[in-house]
Order: sequence, then structure tokens, then C-alpha cells
Amino acid sequence: MRHIFIVTYDICHPKRLRKVFKTMKGFGTHLQLSVFQCDLTARDRVEMLAVLADIINHREDQVLILDLGPSEGRPVKGVEHLGKPVELVQRGATIV
Repeated sequence: MRHIFIVTYDICHPKRLRKVFKTMKGFGTHLQLSVFQCDLTARDRVEMLAVLADIINHREDQVLILDLGPSEGRPVKGVEHLGKPVELVQRGATIV
């Protein structure tokens, strides 16, 4: 089952910041600065966490992963914004 995640990060060193950004582009949609929306399987999530764990400095950096629930069947609730509208990736089936 796929879940929608919001991943946000605070990385202290520019080189690690670039690596994390490039890594996250492979897992999700860039929403703003250090925020991504990801539609992941459990396996994808574990892979993402493993790659990020190898990049970050665990004493200086922080990555937050917020699980918004299953990708299918329910609308995303509780996401508010001020200013420019955010375009969240819509839930639904992906045909490959």
C-alpha cells in the first residue's frame, strides 16, 4: 500500500544540503525550499530513509517525515496554506 508523505529537512552544510535535495528529487515532488511530497510504498520509504541516513550528519541535521495516510481512497485533510496556493500531488492510481 502506498502512502503520501511530507518530507522536510534542515541540513547545516551546503554540500550535504545539495545531496539531500538531489536525493529527494528521486523520491517525490518538490513543493518548496526543503519540502517534498512523496507517494511511497513501504519499501520505497525504507530505501529513502537509508539513503538519507548515509548523507546527513546525525548530530547537526534533521529530516522530518510526516505520514498523511494511504494514497488511495481518502482525500488529504488538514493541509492549510497562506499566500501562494500549493499544488499537492493528487492521490490515485498510477498506471505504469
